[in-house]
Amino acid sequence: MYLKSREQTSRSVISQKWTFFLCLGCFCAGMLFTNRMWTVPESKGITRTTAMEAEKLKLVSEGCNPISLQQKEVRHEAKDIFGEVFKTHHAIQTLDKTISNLEMELAAARAAQESILSGSPLSENLKKVESAGKRRYLMVVGINTAFSSRKRRDSVRATWMPQGEKRKKLEEEKGIIIRFVIGHSATSGGILDRAIEAEDRKAWRFLEAGNAHDHVEGYLELSAKTKIYFATAAVLWDADFYVKVDDDVHVNIATLGETLVRHRSKPRVYIGCMKSGPVLNQKGVRYHEPEYWKFGEAGNKYFRHATGQLYAISKDLATYISINQHVLHRYANEDVSLGSWFIGLDVEHIDDRRLCCGTPPDCEWKAQAGNICVASFDWTCSGICRSADRIKEVHRRCGEGENVLWSATF
Repeated sequence: MYLKSREQTSRSVISQKWTFFLCLGCFCAGMLFTNRMWTVPESKGITRTTAMEAEKLKLVSEGCNPISLQQKEVRHEAKDIFGEVFKTHHAIQTLDKTISNLEMELAAARAAQESILSGSPLSENLKKVESAGKRRYLMVVGINTAFSSRKRRDSVRATWMPQGEKRKKLEEEKGIIIRFVIGHSATSGGILDRAIEAEDRKAWRFLEAGNAHDHVEGYLELSAKTKIYFATAAVLWDADFYVKVDDDVHVNIATLGETLVRHRSKPRVYIGCMKSGPVLNQKGVRYHEPEYWKFGEAGNKYFRHATGQLYAISKDLATYISINQHVLHRYANEDVSLGSWFIGLDVEHIDDRRLCCGTPPDCEWKAQAGNICVASFDWTCSGICRSADRIKEVHRRCGEGENVLWSATF
């Protein structure tokens, strides 16, 4: 019994000692771990944070909110940006004008170079190019004609196209140039060309498209002829507008001038009776379009363009054609070709129905109502039907009167 109680006492004492040492060891290990893991923040960081907070409190106490200051800075930067944008826009406008002038000089230089290469540096065209800068004309009117249309030309001369001294007066006082436009025959220098030369010497009315380019006259070449006309006219005469009209259409010159003057301030304007006819893919029909597949599915219509009897374009557009004539695509129909050249450009289309009035009684009724037509023709004939015989009647009943032309101020 004594031995058993002694063993129990010794075991109890040992357990208490080990318990004390274990607690002491745990305490020391805990202190060591705590000193390594806990770090005191640096005083500089605390000072810096306190200084920033103090600055903010100071600004708020003085009524200067930091957010409002940022807004003021943003507004100031916005004003600076707007100012720079305005200056840049003004510089671009000035550059555009400079480029336009340089393009005109380049076009004139190209025309001169082509004339020199062709062996005729002293031709009449070059003389006109040299004198083109002396004055600015209102408009150049090119009357599209053919070798077989002598009677049509004579009927136009007898009605709305001034002759002799009146022609010179029209150019000098009104700034209006009128010329028939024709190319060369397939056999250059043949009987057709000689007939035109004889007619030209008598009337001095032709702007030969072949003078600037080797253009062969033909119905299927109307797109090329139109392009050459605008390119050549833009080089020969400095005008606000360039007009193309067919030789079987009646035109009131003064009314045309008054109509164009309204759009003089617009740099790129395209004026005519706008339409969108069907794309004809059947071979053998009139106005057949061999490249119909470019316009989408069968039954589609063309884009908006001016009808071919009469239309006008501004100087910038004529200059554009003159400079880029070698890369402008030609479709079968010349009015479609012209419209396609302006797609993608910043061009204003003007749809003026006075440029496509009908023959009497349509144009006569409108004239009596004070709304004189610019041009008159029959849609069924794409011009005045039997124009050589009927244009005098149209002129008598729908003409503006000779006094209107000479009293007009453009």
